[in-house]
Amino acid sequence: MSTQKTQRPAAANDTAELARAALAAAERGWRVFPVRPGAKRPPAIKQWEDRATGDPDRIRRCWAHDAYNIGIATGPSGLIVIDLDVPHHGDRPPSGWDEPGVTDGADAFALLAERHGHRLPLDTYTVATPTGGTHLYYATPPSVELRNTNGHPTGGRISDTALGWLIDTRASGGYVIAPGSTTHDGTYATTNGTAPAPLPEWLAALLTEPHPPRPHLGASPAPNDPVRHLDAYAEQALKGEADRVRAAQTGGRNAALNKAAWNLGRLITRGVLTEDTAYAVLSEAAAVHIGTDDFTQNDADATIRAAFRAAADRTGRAA
Repeated sequence: MSTQKTQRPAAANDTAELARAALAAAERGWRVFPVRPGAKRPPAIKQWEDRATGDPDRIRRCWAHDAYNIGIATGPSGLIVIDLDVPHHGDRPPSGWDEPGVTDGADAFALLAERHGHRLPLDTYTVATPTGGTHLYYATPPSVELRNTNGHPTGGRISDTALGWLIDTRASGGYVIAPGSTTHDGTYATTNGTAPAPLPEWLAALLTEPHPPRPHLGASPAPNDPVRHLDAYAEQALKGEADRVRAAQTGGRNAALNKAAWNLGRLITRGVLTEDTAYAVLSEAAAVHIGTDDFTQNDADATIRAAFRAAADRTGRAA
C-alpha cells in the first residue's frame, strides 16, 4: 500500500502504537487505510475505499515509518457508524429538534428513539471522539446498501435523509477514524469494546425508506415547500440537476455539483428560479456525499455559491 509523502516526521513510539491500533482494527475484520498524521482528513492514499485492507503484512509495512492516523472504510468493513456530534459556534437545534434537553447529537438520538418507541441501542462497539462526540458501530444488515447521511443543518434545516440534528452516518462510501488515532483535540478512544451489534431494524428502516417531512420534487408540495410555485420547466430542471449530484461517483462529486449549480445559476439569472430555492435543493442533494473522499459541507457550500456567481458573471457579459 503506497502512500503520499507526509509533512512531518513520526516518533517511533507513535508509529508502533498506531500500527498496533490498525492491526487491532483489522483483527475485528475491518478494512483500514492511512490518513494524514494527526488529522481526520485527507486519506494518505487515493482510492482508499478500494485499497483499504485487513492484511497484517500490508498494515505493518504501511505504518512502519509514518504515524498515519487510521481510517476504517465502513462499507467494505460491513459497518454503519452513527456519529453523534456536538454543536459548534453556538449552533442551536433547527425546527423539529428544538426540544427541551436537546443540546447535541446524543440528545437528538435519544429523542429519535423516544419518538419511534424504542430504547436507545447503546450496547455496541463505541468510540469517544476527541471533540466530545460519540461513534456507535453497528453491523450492516444483509442485502442492504446504506450510504452516508449528514445531520448538520444548511439553510436552517437538515437533510431529509438524515436521522436527526447532529446525527451523521458513515456506511458505503464513507469512513471513520479508528481508536488510537490522535488529532490536536485529543485521541479517539474505545469506551465499549463489545462487538458491533446488528443495526436495529427501526434505524435501518429510517435510513432506507422515504422521509415524509419534505416531498420529492414532483409530489404534491407542502405549504412551506420552496418549489410549490415553480412551473413544470423549473421543477424538472431542479429534479434533473439534483439527480445528477446524487448519482455522482467517486472522484466526480464536486465536478457534478459545480455543473449542476452552474446550470441552475443560469436559470437564476433569467428569473426562472430564486437562488434560495436552487441552493436548498442542491445542498440537500449533496448531503449524501458529505464525509466521502474528504468532501465536506463547507466544500459543497463553496462550490454551489461559486458556480452561481460564475453563471451570473457569464450571463452578464453575454448580455
